[in-house]
Amino acid sequence: MHYYRYSNAEVSCWYKYLLFSYNIVFWLAGVVFLGVGLWAWSEKGVLSDLTKVTRLHGIDPVVLVLMVGVVMFTLGFAGCVGALRENICLLKFFCGTIVLIFFLELAVAVLAFLFQDWVRDRFREFFESNIRSYRDDIDLQNLIDSLQKANQCCGAYGPEDWDLNVYFNCSGASYSREKCGVPFSCCVPDPALKSKWDESIFTKGCIQALEGWLPRNIYIVAGVFIAISLLQIFGIFLAKTLISDIEAVKAGHHF
Repeated sequence: MHYYRYSNAEVSCWYKYLLFSYNIVFWLAGVVFLGVGLWAWSEKGVLSDLTKVTRLHGIDPVVLVLMVGVVMFTLGFAGCVGALRENICLLKFFCGTIVLIFFLELAVAVLAFLFQDWVRDRFREFFESNIRSYRDDIDLQNLIDSLQKANQCCGAYGPEDWDLNVYFNCSGASYSREKCGVPFSCCVPDPALKSKWDESIFTKGCIQALEGWLPRNIYIVAGVFIAISLLQIFGIFLAKTLISDIEAVKAGHHF
């Protein structure tokens, strides 16, 4: 006589399709980011000459868009397929990556708080390197202009920082029409004359503006950080729960 043992364990359809829905948003967002990034590179001719990215001394904002798109697309794909196919490897990859990103975000926030002077110096170097490349990339130019207009600031620590750019440099060797000037996004009204800077352009640097913006909007920043963290924790919970269900079902099949 043969005896069989049946397991009552089963994979929860609720968690399975909730995780799928959670990840389809990531996947679609990744597709949008990748599409926008590739379109922007196509418009700038980068796709036909990728060395343009390496020749840029500052940062191309499109690179950041593409990096975010790749991460979101990969995670969304792993989560969707892992949930539908009940693939433990893909689910563990998704869960592990989300955990890694969560702790990286936490570490960056803590280190930025503990080493504020170092962060401020690095940000100044970063901002100044992008000032030098202001006219080299249209997306970088738009990003800096948006930052300066939104915060009513100019340069990293003041308008003098724009002397770092060859087009705005005030030395005698420059023949640019923009010599001794600043970008339009620095202007209160036009024109920006050096003798009347206090009346014509923003004289506050963007680093000071951002340092002043953060305390005024600390609750918004904290709310965004908490919302992102909760979404990540929710995704980790769904993935871990589904993995446990799948492992329980597989363990039951061995009896």
